[in-house]
Amino acid sequence: MTSAPSSRPFARRPDWGAWLGVAPFFLFAAMFLIAPTAWLLVGAFEDRDGAFTLANIARLGQPSIRLSYWLSLEVSAASAALGALFGLGLALVALCGGLPQWVRPTLMTFSGVASNFAGVPLAFAFMATLGRLGLVTVLLKNLGVDLYAAGFNILTFWGLTVTYLYFQIPLMVLVVAPAIDGLKPEWAEAAETLGASPLQYWRMIALPVLMPSALGAALLLFANAFGAIATAYALTGSSFNIAPILLYAEIRGDVLHDPNLGYAMAVGMLAITGFSNLAYLALRSRSERLR
Repeated sequence: MTSAPSSRPFARRPDWGAWLGVAPFFLFAAMFLIAPTAWLLVGAFEDRDGAFTLANIARLGQPSIRLSYWLSLEVSAASAALGALFGLGLALVALCGGLPQWVRPTLMTFSGVASNFAGVPLAFAFMATLGRLGLVTVLLKNLGVDLYAAGFNILTFWGLTVTYLYFQIPLMVLVVAPAIDGLKPEWAEAAETLGASPLQYWRMIALPVLMPSALGAALLLFANAFGAIATAYALTGSSFNIAPILLYAEIRGDVLHDPNLGYAMAVGMLAITGFSNLAYLALRSRSERLR
C-alpha cells in the first residue's frame, strides 16, 4: 500500500549563487547609502566634542539657512513643474503624434544622455550659450533682443532653473514614456465607437490614467533638483546660496565650517527628498493599478 504524498510544499533550498550575484548591490548600498546616512544622523546630534546636542537641529531655523532651503524649494519646484510640463508634452508628441519611427529612438537616446549631463560641463555649456557673451545672447542682441537688459541673468533664479531644465525635461521623458506606452489602443477605439472626439478621449480617459504617473514623475524631478549641487556650484559659485551649496560650505568651507551643522542640514534635505520619493512610489503604484 503506497503512502499518500505529503501535503507540505516542497522546501526549496536557498540558491547561494543568486545571493552571491546580488551581494555587490547590498555591499554598494551599505557602503554608499546606509553607512553615510547613519553617519549623518549621528553627526547631526553631536557637538564638536562628540557630546549629544539638539543645538544643530535648532540652528536650522537661522535666517540664512531658512533662506537657502526656501531658494532650493523654489528652484526645485519651478524646474520640476516646467520639466514635467514640457517633458510630458514632448513624450506625447513623439510617442503618440504619428511622427516617423526614427523620432522615438532618437529622442530616447538623447534623453538618456542629457538626463545625466550635469555638473561643470553643463554649467560651462550654459555660460557659453546664455552668459553675457554667450552665443545665443550675442545673436539675440544683434537681432535687437537684449536678454540681460530685459532682466535675465544666468546667475539668478531663472538662470539656474533654465539650466536645470536641460536634464529635467529628458528625465521626465524617460520616466513617463512607459506610462504612455501603457495606454491601450482599445481604449481609444472604444471611445471613438461611442462617439467621443479625440479631445474628449484625452481629457476623460488618457490624461486621468496618465496623471498619477505624471505627478509621480514631477515629484521625482523635484527630488532630483533639490539634491543637485555640482551644476549650481559651478554656475553660480556662492552667489546663489541654495541649501546644497550652503551645506558644502559648512562641511568643507574655510569661512563657514561647522560639520555638525552641515550634517543637520543634510538630514533636513534627506527628509524632504525622502518624502518626495515616497510620494513618487505611491503614485507609481497607483498608476500601475490603473493599467
